[in-house]
Amino acid sequence: MVAIRPVQASDLPAISALDARLTGVGKPDYWQEMLTPGRHFLMAETAKGALAGFIAGEIRAWEFGQPPAGWVFAIQIDPRRRLKGIGSALFEALAARFKAQGVTRVRTLVDRKDHLILSFFRAQGMVAGPSLQLDKDLS
Repeated sequence: MVAIRPVQASDLPAISALDARLTGVGKPDYWQEMLTPGRHFLMAETAKGALAGFIAGEIRAWEFGQPPAGWVFAIQIDPRRRLKGIGSALFEALAARFKAQGVTRVRTLVDRKDHLILSFFRAQGMVAGPSLQLDKDLS
């Protein structure tokens, strides 16, 4: 299995590389920003010290009177290690941190066409929430 631990600055090159490989977009500055105090940035590490996956989030009190909730910003699992419970272990570890800080809800935003991530979050017990995202093209 894997060990779940907080991400350190020295882990960022591997995290950025995995994310760029999976999304096609390199964003090392974004991952550096996830190390901001108050955020939760965890990684799954193999027994040999290799990155198996990561998850990032924070507790936010959203606009329009929403109560504080834990928000998942990102989760990525190395495709060679998927379907081994790593994503679930990361999600559970992040949810435990949120719960320890007193929140009772976990939320995230997903693209409705991304069936892989939708299936993952549904398997974690997540369902459609009370908010509706609104969007406007500014081009």
